[in-house]
Amino acid sequence: MRLLVVEDEEDLADALRFGLASSGFAVDVALTGADAEERLSVNAYDVVVLDLNLPDADGVDILRSLRSGELDAAGGADTRVLLLTARSSLDHRVRGLDAGADDYLVKPFAFQELQARLRALLRRETAGGDAVLRVGPVELDTARRTAARSGRELRLTNKELGVLEYLMHRPGHVVSSEELLEHVWDENADPFTQTVRVTVGTLRRKLSLDDEEQLLETVVGQGYRLREPAGGPR
Repeated sequence: MRLLVVEDEEDLADALRFGLASSGFAVDVALTGADAEERLSVNAYDVVVLDLNLPDADGVDILRSLRSGELDAAGGADTRVLLLTARSSLDHRVRGLDAGADDYLVKPFAFQELQARLRALLRRETAGGDAVLRVGPVELDTARRTAARSGRELRLTNKELGVLEYLMHRPGHVVSSEELLEHVWDENADPFTQTVRVTVGTLRRKLSLDDEEQLLETVVGQGYRLREPAGGPR
């Protein structure tokens, strides 16, 4: 999933970028409010980690612009927002939540808690909010970053896990290469490469051995679809 970290403390921003990328997220960073608004206007993010104390803007104003639809590419109501700030008073928390934030974390914080809160926000997309996604015989543990098919462990790279997770949130739906590139890769990805096709190809081979039904299919001219086996889960 693709995240935007809006944080003016450069050392902290770099640490979050490295830690979250190592956890399998695609991460972009904005150090100012203006930079954040520009990125939100052109990229669709699954989650925004938003500092309230920015040098040129109030994070709550950016949040309100996001929720009002002024930042069209961000998806407005669909983007999860976690406020990250040193402001610990009740009034500040209430103001941020009333403006449309989904969660709130006060500095200093443990990185493991940030990871857990992000996973919880992303689980809201799935029925029941389970940490383990299931489509047919495929299971993906979003906390442990592990996947298996019918009990057989799938040794996947971070990008393959990211593609699989995105498709498992949308079983049976066709997802275009452009959508995968936008949500699983960060801003440094070259849109003119074959990176999505190659990653989907290796994921498809790992998902299905010679005697297993193919679950990840290409819909010519449209994209890719993860489906359950014809006979249902097994």
